[in-house]
Formats: sequence, structure tokens, C-alpha cells
Amino acid sequence: MTTPAAIPFHGSPKPTLGVEWELALVDKSSRDLSNAADRLFELVDARAGDQRDKIHRELLRNTVELVTGICTTVGEAMDDLGGSLDVVRGLCDEIGIDLYGAGTHPFAEWSAQQLTEGHRYAELIERTQWWGRQMLIWGVHVHVGIDSRDKVLPILSSLLKFYPHLLALSASSPMWAGRSTGYASNRAMMFQQLPTAGLPFQFESWSEFEGFAQDQKTTGIIDHLNEIRWDIRPSPHLGTIEVRVCDGVSNRRELAAIVALTHCLIVDLDRRLSAGQTLPQMAPWLVQENKWRAARYGLDAIIIQDAECSERLVTEDLAELLVRLEPVAASLGCLEELGTIADIIAGGASYQRQRRVLSETGDMRKVVDSVVAELG
Repeated sequence: MTTPAAIPFHGSPKPTLGVEWELALVDKSSRDLSNAADRLFELVDARAGDQRDKIHRELLRNTVELVTGICTTVGEAMDDLGGSLDVVRGLCDEIGIDLYGAGTHPFAEWSAQQLTEGHRYAELIERTQWWGRQMLIWGVHVHVGIDSRDKVLPILSSLLKFYPHLLALSASSPMWAGRSTGYASNRAMMFQQLPTAGLPFQFESWSEFEGFAQDQKTTGIIDHLNEIRWDIRPSPHLGTIEVRVCDGVSNRRELAAIVALTHCLIVDLDRRLSAGQTLPQMAPWLVQENKWRAARYGLDAIIIQDAECSERLVTEDLAELLVRLEPVAASLGCLEELGTIADIIAGGASYQRQRRVLSETGDMRKVVDSVVAELG
């Protein structure tokens, strides 16, 4: 039996923060998706200056991704994104494009979307075919620094207990190809169709993870570690846990709240582990059911809380969780941002606001208008 190749984890000495925010490009007139990334990036390359490295292409030409540098607070991360956003919005205006922040577009057709040039993307589509072409989805990814490799997998497995909380709050993809799906997050259901996406396995040791990665490479499932596209995954080269649970987010205020909650949850688990506590975990089949419930029902989901299968409305659990995390938030300087979670619950998540506009107008173009307007 071959010994698996070691995967070094370049630990972060502090619980640093990084955010990746995917935004769709929509035509100002038709409100359909626009394959305008090539034109946009010509302008970015010529005029974005210091922001250029924080503005990225993605799989499809209807998408732009804004990324932060290494940040220490949520406020710093939001300021970082804000600089890139200001640049991109100005350039988009010049070519008749608006930025749209949600998990899916209400009526766009996958067959009209163009791939970004590049061997990696072409290979993904060649392998995944119809499901790969269906990936008209956008999300938010949050990286949090972990100082020790041995903490990564226990924290990751325990964080799955809070998967439905993050998904329900961010759910913003209730419509697909001109129809209401009945799901708060259709994106979550779509993305897990890719062979290396979906919920992570819950490994007991880093060597088990190394063995898994070796098997994936040996059998040709992946060529590189970053092709493991789990909803929560280790990022060994960055020294982080990367949380990819959330749907796309329409505005910076809610983005800050969701990033703050993610930061606090991981730091809280890290501190508990450092204090010698055994972190709670849930069986994979319960985690899977919670994911489905949050995707289907959003903030109305009744979630499973523990191995005894106790159940509770996700918003009730969130209310208690926010109180418990206040000291952590205070120490991380994001108490105000964390408090905004309560405002999302009170005012409705994006999927609820989109449904409301559709109910009132019967026009999915008005839904796009409403999401675009929320960027502020």
C-alpha cells in the first residue's frame, strides 16, 4: 500500500479573515445575464490599478468575483471589498451592465452562457457535461485562519452543526429558468451535483484526509487539491478553513453579518478546542437532512440539533446563538455586524424578498431590479 503524500498545512498564527464575493453581470435593459466579462476585464486590466489583483474571472463570462486580502476584522474585509466594488461598478456602468448578488438568476437559460477561456474550466465541463453547464450559481466563500493542522478537521466537523443557520440566512436562489422552485436555496441543491462538491466527509485525523486526497488523485478524480469543492473544506496552502455554504449576497450589510457569524463560529470552536473541550459533532445523515431542510424552507426550517434528534426552528436557535457568541464577537471587533443577523431574520432573507416582489408584480425582471437595487 502506497503511503499517502503529505499535505502540509501552513497554519495562520491568528484567526485572520478572507472573503470571496461572486456577483453576476446583468444587462441594464433586458435584465438577463450578460456574457460581458471579457469587455469588463479589458477595462479592469487597463484601469483598476491596485485593485486589479482583487477582481477575478470565474467559470462563466457572466460572473466577476471580488476577493479581499488577508484581513483581521470584518470591517477591514468589508472596506477591502468596497474598494474593488466601487471600481467594478464604475466600469460596468460604461458597458451597460449591473451587478447582481444572489445564488441564482430568476430566468436566465444555461444554454446562452459562455465559458471563460482556460484549460481548467474546459476540463471541468468536459467531465461534468450537462450538470457542469447548469452551474448558473453564485456564492460567498469565507476563509478563517487556523493555527494548527490538528484543529482543522475537528472544527470543520463541528461547524457542520451550524450549516443550516448559514444557509437559511443567506438563501437567495428561489427561482430557476423562469420558475419558482419551492426552495429557498436552489443553488445548494444544484452545486452538490458536481462529483467533488457537497458536504465534506468527516475525518478523524489529518492522515485520513491525506489518504482521501491521494485516492482522488490516483483515480483521476482530481489533479489539484482545490478541485475538492466541498461546502466546507480545508485550504492547507492558506492555513484556513473555507466556508462555501452561503448563497450569493446582495448587499454589503448582510454580507458583513454573515461573515461575522462565520468568523465567530469558527473562532469559538477553535477556542473551545484549545481549552481542552471535545467539540460536538452530528452524524452525517443528520447533517445532510439539515442541509436539505435549510435549502427547502430557509428561515422556516425546523432543524435537528443533536445526536438525540432534538428539533427546533432555526430562527429560535439563531437567537440563542447570537447571545452566546456576543463575547467572541466583541473580542473580534464585529459585535455590530453580528447583531445585523437579527435584522435579516426580522426583515426577511433575500429569497423571501424576491418571492415578495414576484408575488406583487408577477415579473421576474422586477425581481432582478430589486436585487440589483439592494447593492446600494
